[in-house]
Amino acid sequence: MLKVAVLMGSANDAEKMAPARETLEKFGVEHEVWAMSAHRNAEAVREFVGGARDNGFGVVIAAAGMAAHLAGACAANTTLPVIGVPVSGGALDGVDALYSTVQMPPGMPVATVAINGAQNAALLAIQILAVTDEGLAKKLAEARTEWKPKQL
Repeated sequence: MLKVAVLMGSANDAEKMAPARETLEKFGVEHEVWAMSAHRNAEAVREFVGGARDNGFGVVIAAAGMAAHLAGACAANTTLPVIGVPVSGGALDGVDALYSTVQMPPGMPVATVAINGAQNAALLAIQILAVTDEGLAKKLAEARTEWKPKQL
């Protein structure tokens, strides 16, 4: 099974990204979590995502706040699917991060979830991997059945 890379612009985002890690663990999806800034560690980001496919990754989740260029920097350096998670904080409480993440130029797509939408980012990554992994697709279908509202 392919792995998921969970990148955060700062280690301070770890608590807000915990639902992504927990969801990936629940589904048995191997993942690695890294803190690397698109601004402070641009070369490290480029090297990591540039080699992600060869290192067994199938999806990149990139979470950042304020200017939130991490997802875009990832998309510019890999052809793997990139899921952006805008993180709340700063003067605009995540709205700036949302706009920075979702407003990508043509040719550099980033799937974007809600502000602090770490769980949905993980579920989207799982859906992407489940396209070619029947076991994961079955786990996802079972979970969806459990999430349906029960009739009274």
